[in-house]
Amino acid sequence: MGMLFIDAGNTRIKWALTDVPSADGGAQAVPVWREYGSVAHGEMADLPTFWRGLNVTRVFISNVAGHLIGERLLQLLQRAFGASVVPKWFASAPQLAGIRNAYRNPTQLGCDRFATAIGAHRLYPQQALLVATCGTATTIDAISADGVFMGGMILPGLGLMANALAGGTAQLPLIVHHVVITAPFADNTDDAIISGCIAAQVGAISHALALQTQQHAGSAIKCIITGGSAEVIAPYLPMPCERVDHLVLTGLWTVIAAETAC
Repeated sequence: MGMLFIDAGNTRIKWALTDVPSADGGAQAVPVWREYGSVAHGEMADLPTFWRGLNVTRVFISNVAGHLIGERLLQLLQRAFGASVVPKWFASAPQLAGIRNAYRNPTQLGCDRFATAIGAHRLYPQQALLVATCGTATTIDAISADGVFMGGMILPGLGLMANALAGGTAQLPLIVHHVVITAPFADNTDDAIISGCIAAQVGAISHALALQTQQHAGSAIKCIITGGSAEVIAPYLPMPCERVDHLVLTGLWTVIAAETAC
C-alpha cells in the first residue's frame, strides 16, 4: 500500500510516495521515497498525470497556500485516485511526534514549520537544531535537543528581497537562481542587489545561530538549511550547515509512523 505526502507551499506543491508505515515503523529512521516531484502553483493541473498509476491508499497534506489551493488539490486527488481516497490535513498542535510546540498560541504556528521541526528532530535526535527554510519567506527556527520547538524568525525570502529592490525586473529571478558572487562589493546594480540580499539572509541565519548558542551556554548547535533558495545561500554561510531536502514531507511521515506505532 502506498501513502502520498503533499507539501503545499506558497510557491510550489511538493509530493512524495512511500509505503504506509507498519506497526514497527517507529523504528525506521527515515522514509524511503519511491516517487517524488514538485510543480509550481500554475502547473498544478499536471499533478494527476504524475500520480496516475500510483498505488495510493492514503494521503496526508500540509497546506500553507490557502483555501483555494486546498480545494484545487482535493479536485486533482479525486481525478487521480477517485473519491475513495480521502486526504488527511496536517495542523500544528501543542505536542506531536516528539516535538513540544512552545509557540504562545501553538495552533498559530505554520503547519509547514511544525512539520519541518518534526522532520528535523527525527533525522537528528538529541541534538539542538537551527533550521533555516529558505523559500518564498525565510524562516529560522530553533529546536532544543529534547524536542522543544522554541520559536523562530521570519523574514522575506531571497527572491522577495531581490524583486522588491529591483522593482519587479523580470530578469532578476533568473539571476537569483544562477548567482555567483565573485567580489564582496559588486560593480553593477544587479549583482549589488543579489550580493546584498544574500548578505541579509546569511546575516540573519548567523545571528540566529549566535543567539541560540548563547542560550545553550555555548554548546554545539547543528545548523540545517532547506528550501528552494538553500542551494544559492548555503555556499556563503560562514558556519557548517547541512543541506537537507523534503523536511516537511519527512515530518509528515514521522507523524504517521508515530501514530502507527502507538
